Amino acid sequence: MSQFERSPVTAVLGPTNTGKTHLAVERMVAHSSGIMGFPLRLLAREVYDRIVALKGPSEVALLTGEEKILPPKARWFLCTAESMPTDRDVAFVALDEAQLSADPERGHVFTDRLLRARGREETMILGSASLKPMLKALVPEAEIISRPRFSTLSYAGARKLSRLPKRSAIVAFSVEEVYAVAEAIRRLRGGTAVVMGALSPRTRNAQVAMFQAGEVDYLVATDAIGMGLNMDVAHVAFASLHKFDGRRTRRLTVAEMAQIAGRAGRHQRDGTFGALHEEGPSAFGPEEVMAIEEHQVPPLRQLYWREGEPDFSSLDALIASLEMRPAHEMLRAAPQAIDLAVLKRLADEDWVRQRTRSPAMVQRLWAACGLPDFRKLGLDPHSRFVGRVFGHLSEGNGHLPHQWFADEIARLDRTEGDVETLAGRIAGARSWAYIAHRKDWLLDPTHWAERTRAIEERLSDALHASLQQRFVDKRTTVLLRKIGADASALPVTIGGGGEVLVDEQLLGRLDGFRFTVAPDARAGDKRMLLAAAEKRLAGEWKRRGDALVAADDRALALVGDAGEQPAITWDGHVVARLMGGAATARPVVRLDRTLDCLERASRDAVAARIDRWVAEQLRRHVPPLVWLDKITRDPAAPAALRAVATALGEAGGIAPRADIVDAVAALDGQARQWLRKAGLVIGTLDVFDPRLLKPLPARWRLALLAARRGEAIGAAVPVGATVLPSGDASLQSGFRPIGGQAVRVDLVERIARAAHDARAGRAPFIPDPALATSIGLSPESFAKLMVLLGFRGEAQPEGPPHWKWRGSRTPRPSPVAASPGNAFAALRELVAGNG
Repeated sequence: MSQFERSPVTAVLGPTNTGKTHLAVERMVAHSSGIMGFPLRLLAREVYDRIVALKGPSEVALLTGEEKILPPKARWFLCTAESMPTDRDVAFVALDEAQLSADPERGHVFTDRLLRARGREETMILGSASLKPMLKALVPEAEIISRPRFSTLSYAGARKLSRLPKRSAIVAFSVEEVYAVAEAIRRLRGGTAVVMGALSPRTRNAQVAMFQAGEVDYLVATDAIGMGLNMDVAHVAFASLHKFDGRRTRRLTVAEMAQIAGRAGRHQRDGTFGALHEEGPSAFGPEEVMAIEEHQVPPLRQLYWREGEPDFSSLDALIASLEMRPAHEMLRAAPQAIDLAVLKRLADEDWVRQRTRSPAMVQRLWAACGLPDFRKLGLDPHSRFVGRVFGHLSEGNGHLPHQWFADEIARLDRTEGDVETLAGRIAGARSWAYIAHRKDWLLDPTHWAERTRAIEERLSDALHASLQQRFVDKRTTVLLRKIGADASALPVTIGGGGEVLVDEQLLGRLDGFRFTVAPDARAGDKRMLLAAAEKRLAGEWKRRGDALVAADDRALALVGDAGEQPAITWDGHVVARLMGGAATARPVVRLDRTLDCLERASRDAVAARIDRWVAEQLRRHVPPLVWLDKITRDPAAPAALRAVATALGEAGGIAPRADIVDAVAALDGQARQWLRKAGLVIGTLDVFDPRLLKPLPARWRLALLAARRGEAIGAAVPVGATVLPSGDASLQSGFRPIGGQAVRVDLVERIARAAHDARAGRAPFIPDPALATSIGLSPESFAKLMVLLGFRGEAQPEGPPHWKWRGSRTPRPSPVAASPGNAFAALRELVAGNG
């Protein structure tokens, strides 16, 4: 038994919104390396972007059919299931949506990964509870963990398009139906976003961003929405309950309905689902509703299987191995997929037989047959296309002709045309992108991968613009225009506690700029009252906006505990958030979404007011960071001084001297004097400004660092603390870890100065331990600190050890110096080029 088979296998099963994927991502990044397989390229890309933000682009790879980002030293791999590398030794492996092993078209791929893909230290299988009996039979060593849904999913009945609540997703099962529903939503509700699996990630992200930003309140999607794509959807409406699965049109299974309906609600926010039809074949049955609400999906009885390591000794042996019957009773031979159908079609050609007389050429033919039919041309046209590709791969130098490839992609590089035309060109571009990412198919694959990526991006932008033009109407919606003057004239009052009442009926509550609707105000007989209230709130929102602009500085405050994003509040209500800007001392103030209710002029005035407040707080509490940013942008300042200022600003005004040793060494006397006059201390171990260690400046500093790095605020240290356990503080919070303790950096410098004052040249001496003892430094930590400061201890038969100065040594840079894109990484280059 191999080490992979002995590693633990955990199956995390449950409905949607149980945090399965989030859990697997957290487990993977905790390991030294890992691979995750996903059902969709879009989902793989979404998680890739998330892990890149955590680990950096040089550590993370993205492998899909038509997109490959593979840094030389990548440790974490995000892939589609088909692109998961099976020969790579990694600590962690996870397979998402593993219940797709029962899918007739792709199930054999998921089954193969479920049975063979293993991590050296841990393997996770994620999927529906329907997979449980299959895992017990096929992977008996797996520990099965069931997770409950975070929020409630309930049936809301059938509703017409004109009655759908905001933040709804309407799911259809064909491109034609998606476009028809989207057109109807445009007419009835003003506009919608469109999401389909065939869209490129760039187009899909642009459409989702439009929905997430509130530019449109509706989203029309195919069932691709059911595969873990995260959006703020409150209600999922089924336009139909039937779909064409490649062979026939059939009713969705309960498991498929539950997977899609489960997209409603997010984390602990409840969601609802329903249909557009009250009766007939497109309406839910009571048994289906009960099963979806209670997350009771029928167990799977069989999974589809195909030999994952086929025989390449000959063409006939390859076909025979791919058509083998599975040995296990729980496995069922997969229906003939498009790749095998193309292989058998080409195997009838004499010229193909003549060129596949070696195992290497048989394997090359099978690789060509794996080219997906992105354009949905059907078997015959796709077989001819694959045959032409293989013809080039099996002759000459084995590469596709440069001119042929260039001519084919040039025909696609046009952005005119309607939605269908652009979508067709993107599908074609995906085929050539797939080819370009096969390193042995082209003479210069990197060049052609960039070319196809650029073409796909241009087409994606054009498709997004075309979708907006076709399906988004920014005019007032027809439904809201029907609310007449009588409704708007109804009395709307706001109580002292923010209660919003219409004709003495409670409709909701206004907290700051956020209007929360009361649950009982959603009934159909109160819709007119609710619409009237929303109209009349515009005046109250403007009044509150004006009050914020005129507010005293004391009404605004920085908030955000450890683990939270930094935010600005006005009278206790969050009105803005700090985001990363061009420098640590130049954060971007982004108004909270609740302020979208204000008109443009009011929003601009509020934004300007908060900008002024933030600038004043920075000048008052963190002047060293403001000064460092000024020096960084001063072309008259010496290069070495600007290098030090850049690195210190990036670190929030406290940095290890080892990380900027070259720049500090390059400082002349005048530059050092400027730093001292500005209040900065070039210490033995650290460079810092003592003012940043005070409680309020430290709080602002941590908030600015969090905003700059796009992270949550780091943990603050207790007020007045001098020495803490090493695990409770770090240099980011102004404490230097030394052994089992962390010492405030200014006290480290005081101890260093006291030691130098006590010595006489290089003669042994006994330092006064009073200062170290008074701040709580243990003898063991004090000894380690003395070594760091450049002293060597000499044990004595009796009494305390003597210490001898051994001379300064060049500090060793910390690992942060090598981080790509970090200010420290460019420090030496900047000094060398401008010093």
